[in-house]
Amino acid sequence: MNIILIVSDTFRYDNLFDRAAMPVRTPELDRFSGRAVSMENCWVASYPTIPHRTDLTTGRVGWPWHRWQSRHASSRNHAPEVLRKAGYVSQLLCDCPHLFKADFDQGFDGAQVVRGQEGDTYFVRMNYPIKEIVPLEKTRPTGRMNARGLPNLSSWINRNWRAGVEEDRFAPRTARLAVEWLEENYQHEDLFLWVDFFDPHEPWDPPEYRVKRYDPDYAGTPMTHPNYGRASDYTPAELKNLRAHYCAEAEMVDRSVGRILQKIDDLSLWKDSIVVFTTDHGMFLGEHGCTGKSNINPGDDRWWPLYPEIAHIPLMIAAPGLEGGRAMDAFVQPPDILPTLLDLAGVEAAPPEPFHGKSFAPMLRGEAQPSLHEFVVSASYLRAKDGAIPPKVVTPAVYTREWAYVPIGQEGKRELYDLKGDPGAERDLSAKHPEVVKEMHAKLLAYLKELGAPNEAVEVFR
Repeated sequence: MNIILIVSDTFRYDNLFDRAAMPVRTPELDRFSGRAVSMENCWVASYPTIPHRTDLTTGRVGWPWHRWQSRHASSRNHAPEVLRKAGYVSQLLCDCPHLFKADFDQGFDGAQVVRGQEGDTYFVRMNYPIKEIVPLEKTRPTGRMNARGLPNLSSWINRNWRAGVEEDRFAPRTARLAVEWLEENYQHEDLFLWVDFFDPHEPWDPPEYRVKRYDPDYAGTPMTHPNYGRASDYTPAELKNLRAHYCAEAEMVDRSVGRILQKIDDLSLWKDSIVVFTTDHGMFLGEHGCTGKSNINPGDDRWWPLYPEIAHIPLMIAAPGLEGGRAMDAFVQPPDILPTLLDLAGVEAAPPEPFHGKSFAPMLRGEAQPSLHEFVVSASYLRAKDGAIPPKVVTPAVYTREWAYVPIGQEGKRELYDLKGDPGAERDLSAKHPEVVKEMHAKLLAYLKELGAPNEAVEVFR
C-alpha cells in the first residue's frame, strides 16, 4: 500500500467549500473531497511549522517540551524510518526550507528541496540592488542583506521569475517534481511520498492575474506580505488586497495539488494508495485585529492566542475501501495521523517511542469507535519569565464542541467563546460563565498531566 502525504503550509480551514469571507477557488481539492473522507474537527496540536511537522512524523505531541527543534531533538520516531521496517521506499519533496534545516530529510531514501522560499538566500548576486516591493511599515522586517522587508529580499532572490508565468513559482515547481517522481516509481510497491508545499505561506507572489480575480480594482502597492502585527496598520483597501494575495496563492496551491492528484489517476494508483491532504496551521487576515501568524511587530504588544483562524485545519484522507465524499466531526490532531496511516496500510512496525496519537482508521472504515479526544489543545512552546508570561507570545487554546477557552488572551486575561453561536471566537463570555472557565482550565491541566509534561510547561498555567 502506497502512502502519499501532501502538506500545504498556512492553508486555512475556510479556504475550502466557500466558507471564507473571500472564498478561495479550489476546484481540485473540492473534487478530491468527493473521493476522500474530510475530518471536519481537525485542530493544530503543536504550533507552528516545524513543531507541527514533528508531531506529524513522530505521532507525539511536542509543544510542552520543544520550541523550534531539530527532529532528532524531539523523538526517535520518524515516519520514513518506521515505514522502512515494513519495506517502504521513501521520498521527501518540498520547497519548505525549514525541513532540511531541522533534519527532516534524514531518514528518507531520497530528499530534494526547491530553494529560494521566503528568505532562503541560496545564491548571492550583489551586482543587483534589492528593490523595495512593500514599505517596511506594511510588512515583516528582516535584517538580512539590508533588505529591510522580507518580501523585498524574497523578490530579489527570485527576480528571474517571469511576471505572468505561474510555472516559475514554487508550488508548480514542487508539483512538477512530484509528478516526475510518481512517473519514475509507480511500478514499485509500498512507496511513501511526502510532498510539502511552503505555499500559501507568505510572501504571496502568484501572477497578478490571479490576484486581480479577487481584487480587480486595487491600484496601490501590492500587499504581498503581512506585517505580523495589527490589522489597523492597513487601510481597508490594503487589507482587502492582502487577503486577495493570500487567496490567489492558495488557489495556485490548489492547482498544483491537482496536478499530483491527476497523475495518481493517470497511473491508476488510487486502488493501492492512501492519499492525504492537510496543513500545519492557518493565518490571520484581519480577524481579531491581526495579520500574520505571530506577533513580531514593534507596534503591537498583545498576546496572540491560537484562535480558530490559526488552529482549525483541513484534513482529507482517501484510501482503498473507504467511502469517499463523507465528512466526519470527530476530534483529531496531527499526532493521530501517523498511527492512522500505519493502521490503514496494515503496517505493524512498532515505533521506537510510544505514540501520543491514536488511530482513527476504524471510524474511517465506518466501524464503531469511541471518540479519540473529548477536547483538543492547540499550543506553542511557552515558558514564564521572571514569574510572568511575556507579552507578544503565542498562547494556547482549548477546544470542545461547545467552547473555545483561551487561558491567556490578547490582553493577558482568560477568554471564553461559545463556538456554536460564535465560531470565529469574537465575543468573550468568560465573565458570564466563570464555572465553564474553571472547567476548561482544569481540562488543560489534566491534559498536561496525562502527557507527562515538564513542570515548567505546567507552571505557566497554574
